[in-house]
Amino acid sequence: MANKILHITNGDSLTNYLRELGFKDEILTWQEMLCEGPTIPKIDSEEFFQIRASFLKAYYDIEYDFKALKSELSKLDDIENYDEINLWFEYDLFCHINLLGVLNLLHQKEIHLPIYHICSGRVKGEKNLKGLSELTAEQLENHYRNKIRITDSDKELAVALWRTYCGKDHNILKPYIVTKSSFKYLSNCLKAHLKRFPDQQSGLSAIEYNILKLVKNNDIKSINHLLGYSLNYQGYYGYGDLQLQRIINHLNIFFEEDENRITLNRKGHEAILRNYNYASEIKNDMVFGGVNRLDYQFSVDENKLIKTVSHAD
Repeated sequence: MANKILHITNGDSLTNYLRELGFKDEILTWQEMLCEGPTIPKIDSEEFFQIRASFLKAYYDIEYDFKALKSELSKLDDIENYDEINLWFEYDLFCHINLLGVLNLLHQKEIHLPIYHICSGRVKGEKNLKGLSELTAEQLENHYRNKIRITDSDKELAVALWRTYCGKDHNILKPYIVTKSSFKYLSNCLKAHLKRFPDQQSGLSAIEYNILKLVKNNDIKSINHLLGYSLNYQGYYGYGDLQLQRIINHLNIFFEEDENRITLNRKGHEAILRNYNYASEIKNDMVFGGVNRLDYQFSVDENKLIKTVSHAD
């Protein structure tokens, strides 16, 4: 008798792709972006929903669809209908923070079914890292056949990381960078996360620095052109259009714009050279879990987060 499977996907695009490929099992589509905004450990609670709704409205003018979200999560209420759970989340930070949240939710609901992870990333014969929806049907089915069983220690690690992410001290994440687990790209994502905080010298996060370098090294015609470059050359972050557009908007103090081109101004060149700390001028007050990014800066010399002087006790 065939196993009854619950798939949890990273969004509508993949859910639709799986349906096109003939997947008939139940699918729970995860509709969150937990890599940005405040979070608390207890997911699937009214407090969690309200916190997320306030954040998405304030920062992205997105209305939180409580009904749709709760409808998806209700699929976990009849867990006795399933024999296993498959988690479809990719190599990047966006997906990995969601993955940690999902695993914490399954722990919170005391679900003890076999859990498997299907994760894209490096694909044989391909130059660039690939998202699940970017894979061919053959590649995706091969990933599915080779899915990874999540161990008990993997689950404990995910819960510990989620609770740390929701906490105030993200330096606690550092030892986990070298922790062995079934999550092939977790180390890269944790390193990338710590570099989302302002650099102690320039005040730029790794993403912000990279965007300025894209302007410096390429013939950028417009903000939309820059957005396209930023989407394609963001490494392990996995950000979407809205997220990168917001970051670019905060960087406008570094740009000169005319009808045909965007170039760096004097401040932009100084920021790249790390001659001055621009964190307070950029004013990107994004919250990551339990921490406002402006409260800490990343020290390259010490390889850790340092409390921002103006925010120190």
